[in-house]
Amino acid sequence: MTPTHYDVAIIGGGPGGYVAAIRAAQLGKKTVVIERAALGGICLNWGCIPTKALLKSAEVLRSAQKAKKYGVSVGDVGVDFPAVIGRSRQVAESLSKGVDFLMKKNKVDVIAGSARLLGNGQIQIDTETQITADNIIIATGARPRPMPGVPFDGEVIISSKEAMNLAEIPKRLVIVGAGAIGVEFADFYAAMGSQVTLIEMLPQLLPVEDEEVSAELEKLFKRKKIKALTETRVENISSSNGQASIQVKTKKDEILELEADKVLVAIGVQGNVEELGLETAGVVLEKGWIKTNNYMQTSASGIYAIGDVAGPPWLAHVASHEGIIAVEHLAGLNVKPMRYDNVPGCTYCSPQVASIGLTEKAAREAGYELKIGKFPYRVSGKAMAAGETDGFTKLVFDAKYGELLGAHIIGAEATELIAEIGIARTLEVTHEAILETIHAHPTLAEMISEAAGLALDRGIHL
Repeated sequence: MTPTHYDVAIIGGGPGGYVAAIRAAQLGKKTVVIERAALGGICLNWGCIPTKALLKSAEVLRSAQKAKKYGVSVGDVGVDFPAVIGRSRQVAESLSKGVDFLMKKNKVDVIAGSARLLGNGQIQIDTETQITADNIIIATGARPRPMPGVPFDGEVIISSKEAMNLAEIPKRLVIVGAGAIGVEFADFYAAMGSQVTLIEMLPQLLPVEDEEVSAELEKLFKRKKIKALTETRVENISSSNGQASIQVKTKKDEILELEADKVLVAIGVQGNVEELGLETAGVVLEKGWIKTNNYMQTSASGIYAIGDVAGPPWLAHVASHEGIIAVEHLAGLNVKPMRYDNVPGCTYCSPQVASIGLTEKAAREAGYELKIGKFPYRVSGKAMAAGETDGFTKLVFDAKYGELLGAHIIGAEATELIAEIGIARTLEVTHEAILETIHAHPTLAEMISEAAGLALDRGIHL
């Protein structure tokens, strides 16, 4: 039997793969997605979406606990942890079905199974099916990376996947790695009642964020009784009888022994590049990731790679954008190359953290003279009315031309506010343009205008 031929075959149905498939279908391409698990990938099923559902439960719990502050009386406040986990899973399953609907709506074929490249546009799917394609997009994503010599056991030493599906709340939780994943789970489980310790080998929580933001987050986490050990290295992790022992060396070279019911290792990810036939197809790897150019082309003609498997930044919205670029490029459209200097980063702990562009430190190291505006939430009328006064908005401008180099927000709805800055940077606006834009009152977004004013010594409310 002659294999079915496609214009575009996409291996992986996550936020990169399924978005690429929809765009290919819009452009009239006969398209197939090959997915070995559920549509939506890790992000939708075991990452971005279900963790936000968990964090919403934590937010509701904290709101109920402080209801009296708002003049509202409530009864006893407790946690039905299985129901919290259950709601998270329901949200993920619902959205996965939504992606399945989108595939049908756009007439994209979906084949369940594991794909392997055979070269010359041929793809083997499990043992039964072969297809061919003019263009192939690899979107196989990544998986949690274990610590060297300390494999995940799924019971005591766990990854983020197990952390969002536990049967009960751990009394003591140690989290190794204080990036976005580690910080979000620390915040969630602290709200649920766990005694949480965060271990980070670098000098600050959220190491990629602005130093002032990280310092503020550490201060606020301390208020929540989340213990943070920065500049601390894990020397050994062992488990016995359902308990873990963690040996760490602090920045003062002290050796500490920690005990925990669970150890969540959140030190990063590794690409799903195994058993794909990459070598056969002539696809080159670089440091464990598929090497691409800014149009997402690999070293092999007609083969593209997008999302986590193509390396950092490991973000769903990056994968989706890369997928659209890859499809439009293979379709011969006049597409702009992928840029990574205007990607928003969001962490959904409480308070939220969001950023885009250069940190103050990076801007200074790049040789810029800076004007910086920093406006605290505690002065915002909307933040005061909402009782959300922790945090600040910080804008970093080039002093010479007024270019907006970066923005860093810690506080309520930071992950929504950052979108305005993304548009501003895309349009290359200056601090003057931000000031000339009327921001509605009372809103949290006013803080962006206020911060721009402070950078020019024209602040009004501070």
